[in-house]
Amino acid sequence: MNYSQFLNMIPEATLVLALIIVFFADFALHKSQRKTFTLGVLTGALLLCQLVPCFLAQPAEAFGGIYVTTPIVSVMKTILTAGTFIVVVMSQAWLETNKRYSGEYYMLLLSTLLGMYMMLSSGSFLMFFLGLEMASVPMACLVAFDKKKKDSAEAAAKYVLMATFSSGVMLFGISFIYADAGSLYFDNLAITLTASPLSIMGMVFFFSGLGFKISLVPFHFWTADTYQGAPTPVTGYLSVVSKGAATLTLAIILTKVFWQMIAWWQPMLWVVIMLTITIGNLMAIRQTELKRFMAFSSISQAGYIMLAVIGANAAASQTALTFYVLVYVVANMSVFSVISAVEHRAGAGTQMSAYNGLYQTNPKLAFIMTIALFSLAGIPPFAGMFSKFFVFMAGVNGQDQAPFWPYFVVFIALINTVISLYYYLLIVKAMYITKEENPLPAFSHGRAINAALAICTVGIVLFGVCSCVYDWIAQAAGM
Repeated sequence: MNYSQFLNMIPEATLVLALIIVFFADFALHKSQRKTFTLGVLTGALLLCQLVPCFLAQPAEAFGGIYVTTPIVSVMKTILTAGTFIVVVMSQAWLETNKRYSGEYYMLLLSTLLGMYMMLSSGSFLMFFLGLEMASVPMACLVAFDKKKKDSAEAAAKYVLMATFSSGVMLFGISFIYADAGSLYFDNLAITLTASPLSIMGMVFFFSGLGFKISLVPFHFWTADTYQGAPTPVTGYLSVVSKGAATLTLAIILTKVFWQMIAWWQPMLWVVIMLTITIGNLMAIRQTELKRFMAFSSISQAGYIMLAVIGANAAASQTALTFYVLVYVVANMSVFSVISAVEHRAGAGTQMSAYNGLYQTNPKLAFIMTIALFSLAGIPPFAGMFSKFFVFMAGVNGQDQAPFWPYFVVFIALINTVISLYYYLLIVKAMYITKEENPLPAFSHGRAINAALAICTVGIVLFGVCSCVYDWIAQAAGM
């Protein structure tokens, strides 16, 4: 065995090293030294160091092509690592009540991130499935991490059951593909796979299994209950980091492995995208609990992300998708940082009514929340407007054979953008307009929450106007 091939897996190797360091630090430190902040700083520093090999990674493959990395995959790894770092920072306030388990929490985060790395760099369905399970199993532990709350255990049970079912469906589809083509390697499948009934069924089952991870309709039923019951930092991590890895992986596999079958999966995507955006928006309007509200918002955002995939230009689609995930990370994590601050610092729940009159006592927090919601809604001049524009353009880019339906899907998405503006403004209305005799008192957010909010707010404001960020992604995608 040629162990030098591990040199082509520098991001994964450094993340494994980070996992080992955190494990022994938690195991070796005395109880009085094993503080949340200490392990948090250690994990944050390791993640910052991890950004360097991700940022500088070059095209490479290892172990006969089962592991493959490209510049656009390296960019996505950098984005996911940055999102995980924000989660670590915002988790400090919540972990103060779980100091005994902070080491386990950080190790589960890093393990999940490692699984997403392997999923993104997979060169065969075997490596893809191993990476998917490496990401899913620790995620179930994170959802159930707050053992003192019944809702957390219930959320984890629903997540595990649905994840198990979706994995079975996906494996069923992969077995069909293997039976038809005789290989699991993406490069071989791109040549040998044809639109036979067996391969079409395999593709449909595979898409159904991965649609669960992305929360696409009709595979979204677990999302609201899991988001509500999971700890707030875990909910934020689940909504952005996990979704970003799954969407780019799906885009790569569809355009690389199933490109010969585009006439079959593209119409399926049109229907799923329209249903996902519309149902997510309509259900969000009815919510009064903020984490359930963000769950249906996340479902709708998944539809917007997948808009980029229906485009005929693979490079433009990957660029728009990756940029959308980047903007979505900072905007959504900003919202969840505010929710975490209100929930754990102010002692309030996650009901939307708790935000009535928030501007009267905590104007800075209300203002940051407003900026993040405006970005999610796509209001200029914030970065969310540019990310939506790019996915709309990618969705209709290069459409020659069926020009009507891609434009119709984008038109439906534009109408839903107006609907999303309405329900995002419900929170803004509660904070600024709704009268409340006893609003939440002024409270200190803590340095960690302030740092997370500062990082996210800078990203929301600058990513839309700094063209170098989009150019960096476009160059990596080969545009």
